Amino acid sequence: MGRVVGLLILAVMVGIVAGLHWYVWRRLVRDSTVAGSIGRRAGTGVIVVGGLFMVGTPATRIDMVPFGVVRVISTVGYLWAAVLIYLLLGVLAGEVLRPLLVWWASRRKGGSDAGAVLTTTAASTRGTGTTATTGTAAATGPTEATGTTEKTGTDAEATAPNAATDTAGAGETTAQATPQEVVGNGPAAAESAGSQAVSRRMFVSRALAGATAVAAVATVGAGTYGVLKGPAVNRVTVPLRRLPAEASGFRITLVSDLHLGPSLGRGFARTVVDTINRTQPDLIAIAGDLVDGSVADLREHVAPLADLRAPHGVFFCMGNHEYYSGPDEWIEYLPNLGIRVLFNERAELPWFDIAGVDDLAAEAYDRAPDFDAALGGRDTSKPCVLLAHQPSLIHDAVDHGVDLQLSGHTHGGQLFPANFFAALANPTLAGLERYGDTQLYVTRGAGAWGPPVRVGAPSDITVIELVPDN
Repeated sequence: MGRVVGLLILAVMVGIVAGLHWYVWRRLVRDSTVAGSIGRRAGTGVIVVGGLFMVGTPATRIDMVPFGVVRVISTVGYLWAAVLIYLLLGVLAGEVLRPLLVWWASRRKGGSDAGAVLTTTAASTRGTGTTATTGTAAATGPTEATGTTEKTGTDAEATAPNAATDTAGAGETTAQATPQEVVGNGPAAAESAGSQAVSRRMFVSRALAGATAVAAVATVGAGTYGVLKGPAVNRVTVPLRRLPAEASGFRITLVSDLHLGPSLGRGFARTVVDTINRTQPDLIAIAGDLVDGSVADLREHVAPLADLRAPHGVFFCMGNHEYYSGPDEWIEYLPNLGIRVLFNERAELPWFDIAGVDDLAAEAYDRAPDFDAALGGRDTSKPCVLLAHQPSLIHDAVDHGVDLQLSGHTHGGQLFPANFFAALANPTLAGLERYGDTQLYVTRGAGAWGPPVRVGAPSDITVIELVPDN
């Protein structure tokens, strides 16, 4: 039964993804190109290939697929997923702009046509002289009824026997015929007007499609560059009660959410390690979500973490992605890199305690954040700094007398407009806030989950300088 439900959920998800791709294709490709054209084929190919990579990203996360293949497919699939997000946003914005632009274009075109009609009519009415026209001129039409023309009676009879009754002056003939010639009211004129309307719609569709594609690719490109160049360094001063004066200026460099895995590997890890070491920290705190993958796949990519340097140590608490990646093997392996895992436990420093609790995702393994195990029996005359991956644990931290909680998890929303949803799901999205006697600092994280892209939520590490609270 469970397998059937899983397959149904998978089918629904694939259907949703396919539907979104079809909608983007319809608006950006079909509506802006001609059937069989190079543009139609190229646009269709990009969307189909991108969709296949996107669907293939989770499909490759099985043991039999080499990790090198997983990295290639996942990187392309994740990047396309980010592009798709902004293509969808652009298309939705286009649904509002499209009728307004078509109306504006038709209004402008209509005004131009009316001006042309009036100008042509006025010029024709003035003429070039008085014309005495007999049968031939009247029968031939207004295009010959300009200037001074004289025809003999014989010519009139040979050309049109009834011409005498149809003869009119050139000025009157031209003034009546020219507007019909310019504007028209027959099938050809209707076809021309319809063609102009179609042309306007095609122009607007192409303009919107081009602007949407350029904006989406530029946004994702800039967001990718922002991640790969490495996190910015934020600095914040945090006063702590009961912190002794000799500990004033103690620096904790906080980093979280590297997400080393298919998209971000060894090179990125090296960039982050070098950035952290340049801050000359007294202590390094890693607030979870370090990896996205198994030890076997990521051993090489996490190796630079062994070069982290801080005189009072490197401490780590579990995040939800460690539980998606195999928690026990990482708890066992990280000490080989000089990283101490605070698994519902604490370390006592001369001036304060630093503790760490398990993540909420541990419940799937019959585990849980255990504040009593981590904080029970400690010397309460000293401040306590707590590592907890998810900010939502702040209320438990308040109840247990924690002075400062350090968290990550939110990514600051990572991809606009997800920041609005992340803010609803977390007590603090990013930065420093106070809850009773407990302060909470949330970093946006150094890396990115899924697409190696950030928009509106730049990556960071934070140097927290502790000072006594007087």
